[in-house]
Formats: sequence, C-alpha cells, structure tokens
Amino acid sequence: MSAVVLEPAVKQLAMLRSGAISIAELAEEHIRQIERLNPVLNAFVDFDAERVRTRAKELEGWTGARGKLHGLPVSVKSSIATAGYRCEIGSVLCKGDVPCEDSEVVRRLRREGALILGTTNCPEFLMAYETANLLHGRTLNPWDLERTPGGSSGGEAAAIAAGMSAAGLGSDSGGSVRQPAHCTGIASLKPTPGRVPGHGHLPPCVGPFSTLGAIGPMARTIADVELMFRTVGGQDTAEAGSAPVALREITLEELRAQRIAVFEDDGVAPVTAETRAAVRSAARALREAGLMVEAFKPAELELLRKLWWTLFVQCGAMFYEPTIRGRRGQLSPIFAEFLEITESRPALTAAEMLDAWAELDVLSSRVLRVMEEWPVLLCPVASIPAWRHGEREWMVEGKPLAYLDAVRHTQWFNVLAAPAAVVPVGRSAEGLPIGVQVAGRPYCDEIVLGIAAVLDREFGYRPPPIAQGRRGTEMY
Repeated sequence: MSAVVLEPAVKQLAMLRSGAISIAELAEEHIRQIERLNPVLNAFVDFDAERVRTRAKELEGWTGARGKLHGLPVSVKSSIATAGYRCEIGSVLCKGDVPCEDSEVVRRLRREGALILGTTNCPEFLMAYETANLLHGRTLNPWDLERTPGGSSGGEAAAIAAGMSAAGLGSDSGGSVRQPAHCTGIASLKPTPGRVPGHGHLPPCVGPFSTLGAIGPMARTIADVELMFRTVGGQDTAEAGSAPVALREITLEELRAQRIAVFEDDGVAPVTAETRAAVRSAARALREAGLMVEAFKPAELELLRKLWWTLFVQCGAMFYEPTIRGRRGQLSPIFAEFLEITESRPALTAAEMLDAWAELDVLSSRVLRVMEEWPVLLCPVASIPAWRHGEREWMVEGKPLAYLDAVRHTQWFNVLAAPAAVVPVGRSAEGLPIGVQVAGRPYCDEIVLGIAAVLDREFGYRPPPIAQGRRGTEMY
C-alpha cells in the first residue's frame, strides 16, 4: 500500500499542487485502500470506484480556477444530503433514499473541488454512540475490530482513521463527531451552531436540535479540520440560525491571553487512569507552550447534562414518533434500545418542555458568565476509550458506569451551543486512542482550533496497524 493515504490532507493537497502526484493517482490510492479495508471495517455505505475515477479525470482536466480542496478525496456522513449518493440515516425506513440536491456544506465542498468518495455509515436515526443498523450492519474500529468506532459519525471516523478518506463531515448533537474521533484517534470539531450551515442535514436541525446540533469537520490533524471548517463555514443567508460571523485568524499572543480551565472529571462519573493521564499530559503541553492553564471546574455541568437528556433523549424520541409509528418491527436493535431508554421515564408534558426551553437559556448564561474568566475548558471526551460492540456498563475506579454517562463530557457543550474540538493525546493499556477535548465560548471556534493545534503538534494522529497493512503483527 502507499503511505500517501495516511498523510494529512494539507500535505496531500500540497503534493497535488506541486505535481508530485496527480488527482487520478491520489484517487486510485484511496480506491485501493477502500477496496482493501472497507469489506473489513464497513465504513462506507455508498462507494463506486468508477464514479470516483470519472470525477477525478474531470477534476484533472479542469481549466477554470481551482478551489482550495481541488482533487482532495473526502467522505460525507450519510445523514448529510449528498446528491446521487445514498443518505439513508442508517434506517430500513429510509432504504434507497438518494437526494437530488446537495446540502449546503456538500455544495461548498464541490465548489472548492473536493472529490467525493462516498457516504459513510451511522446508527439508525443517529441516536447512538455505536454505529450499527439493520440496513448496512456494524462498523468496526480500525484499532480493534471487536470495538466500536463510536457514533453517530462512526463510519466517517473509521474511514478517516484507516486512510480511506483524507477528511470528511459528520454531525454532532451529543458528541457525534467528538466521541468517534476519540475512539479512532483522529481530530474533529463540533462548531458553534450556525457557523457551519446545517441546511440539508437529515433529519433537519430544527427546534432544540438547532441549538444542540451542528455539522462538523473530521480529519487526521487539526490543521485539516481547520481547513475543512474554513471551506464549509460561513453564513448561509437562507438559514435563520446562520450567524454573520466572519472567519478570522488567531495569533499566538491571543491564544496565550486565554485562561484555560482544566478538569479530569465532573465529580459524578468516574474516568480511567489513562484518561486522567491524557488530560494531565495535554495541560502540561499547553503550559510548556506558554499558555495559562489552571485547575477549575464549572459548577453547573450536571445541570447542563440533565437538560441535554430532556432536549436530546426525550425530545429526540418525540421527533421520531410520527416516522416510526406502526413500524417498530422494522427498527434496528440499537434504535429500539434508544427508545427503551426514553420510555424508562414519563413522556414530557408541554409545561416540562417549556420549562426546559427556559432553563436552557438560564443555565447557559450562568456557565458562560463563568467562561468570561475561563474562556477555554480542557477535559476528557469520554470516561473510557472505545468499548466492545454491545457493551453498556463498566466498572471504572471501582464505580459502576452506565452507557450514556460514559460520554457526558461531550453533552455539556451541545447544551451550551459551544465549539469543542478533540485531539488524540493518550493511549489505554490496550493501546486504544484517548482524545482530549478543548471547548470554548460560542463563536470562538478559531480559538478552540488554535489551542487544539498546539496539542496536535505535541501528540496527534498515529495510524492503526490495519491502515498500514498490518493487523497486530501480521500483514493484512
């Protein structure tokens, strides 16, 4: 295999521009990697090698102005409308759905010359931290085939980590670009809602999901994540929640002026010793780079998390009820599991929904007031690294840890509508990746990326053995 598919996207683009490799050659390298690994990992749900080759030749012969991603092979989560590709949200109920029009973000990718490889797997209706469904099956983690790459952007994460795609787009309403990045050892950003257009996401980012959710870039390095953010970001004037916030450059002096609060846990859910070590290593690296890092934990995190449960878990079930009514026998076990979780509590009343909506503003204001003094937070992505398929309970630090509690660290920032990036930093005893999360105030995405980039230069992506042609010590 060629090592070029494991290079950062920015380096692949530099090679294209210098003529060190042609668009067709780079496409062929990715096709070979997909044909070798996708039968094992099941990351792509729609991939056609001939369609990729045809488009690569068209881009090679392009005579007009070339965009910033011209010829770069990228992928898209199958919940983001991509014209001509299956975008079925992992559900038998949506089998065969192929959009006629691109989402706004995919339109921007194409405008900048990106080479779309295909769409990637997700759990049914995006409601799980593990990627599996009845329509396309289970996606496997390239670090350990017995473990999940996370969810809901698990197919996207697996494809990028394994060198099948240079970069891509996922979406996140409760950690869905961040937890998969953590599980597979790549980088990602959940942007401030409205900074990246959400038009064309399936299902639509409306109601509470316009606050909780965002389409976000995923790649092997923060530099690549930032490139994708700058490519697809910017106001969409047809979208009510899209903010007219210009992209900006951040200086090192501006980063060093940020006070960074670091905490290893929230005092409620336990985390593994390796997770604590990863957060400490990240804090140490930032201090050594001249940034201000101090131990501190906002007080309202558990209240934010309870509010996320109401707005994401309970409201999510309510949103899908018209779609699934009378069709429960066709649902994937992983979505049925989500429904069981929601049905363990009484249905929301109108008064409870109104109270939650008001509390969203009140609690967010309290935390953001604290973040005026501590504008950046450094913390875990999850309590544990990638878990085995189907696992739902663990003992951590001698305490029981339940499924949704394990990823509570990402959920806070969905409620806050705050940007949060993930960088691979540590390793578990089994050699699994452990990411660290950098979060900031709303609309401070560039600051978050700048601090994450410091960590990425110190730690960063390492390819899983399977991506290099090895499984353990065996060639593959």
